[in-house]
Amino acid sequence: MGNGPAGEAKTTYREALREALREALDADERVFLMGEDVGRYGGCFGVSLGLLEEFGPKRIRDTPLSESAFVGAGIGAAMAGLRPIVEIMTVNFSLLALDQILNNAATVLHMSGGQFPVPLVIRMTTGAGRQLAAQHSHSLEGWYAHIPGIRVLAPATIEDARHMLAPALADPDPVLIFEHGTLYSASGDLDPAAGPVDLDTASVRRPGTDISLITYGGCLPKAMAAADTLAADGISAEVVDLRTLRPLDDATITGSVARTHRAVVVDEAWRSGSLAAEVSSRITEQVFYELDAPVERVCSAEVPIPYARQLEEAALPQAVDIVKAAHRAVD
Repeated sequence: MGNGPAGEAKTTYREALREALREALDADERVFLMGEDVGRYGGCFGVSLGLLEEFGPKRIRDTPLSESAFVGAGIGAAMAGLRPIVEIMTVNFSLLALDQILNNAATVLHMSGGQFPVPLVIRMTTGAGRQLAAQHSHSLEGWYAHIPGIRVLAPATIEDARHMLAPALADPDPVLIFEHGTLYSASGDLDPAAGPVDLDTASVRRPGTDISLITYGGCLPKAMAAADTLAADGISAEVVDLRTLRPLDDATITGSVARTHRAVVVDEAWRSGSLAAEVSSRITEQVFYELDAPVERVCSAEVPIPYARQLEEAALPQAVDIVKAAHRAVD
């Protein structure tokens, strides 16, 4: 816990995730955490720090460096009645387990005629902005949102980081949780009254009347900053946090656009074939006649993410890019 300006305790995104894990492990003996360096090291990003000492090596399991093997083990454990939480260090490494996720976790319930649910949770870090170069800066959550049979989550706030895990573990289907790397150290006040998140709904983080800024994950703070700038320009921007990428909450998305009549979709993934393209298409299909301007998209440049900080920042969506896109739509 950190301290705010007045000395009050602040919670970081990382601490919120850890507390969610602790609560899940304490509440249900079937729950266990497994992955690379989750135990003695405390997690590559420090999320599971201290949990090995608290719950022991049977509940906090360090695995060999084989994503296909330990994701497969998690699938088997889930089918056998346990509630595994599998941590994959970063999203690029999940590609080594893609066969397990796509061909096994997402399909076993269907292929077994409904006999074998797979109540598995897979957590992984996603996104760029930390100078980790091309191989460790992917935003591939849109790829996974393409797959039937799984649920895809992207917590962007302290509250969602804290309260998305419990309903994810209660879901009979596999759930993938994408944690943006730039959010781990973000801090804020955690509302003690907050509870489990409705995983079927997006959230309007800021109401507005002139344009909808639709985003998720690590781009939410940028969209909120852009909304502040737009407000100073006399433009009232509504900010929609998708937070569940599969299934998308069409009602919240289209309801916002019906109110504002303009939309900017912000997605850190590459533009071609992106989740932004899917959201834009659904808006066009469902509320085309509500639009007063074409849907704008702000995405990453279609290049491998550079290592150099200035080039990385230039390649990623920034608040200034969102503001420019909003002005194009409004003006």
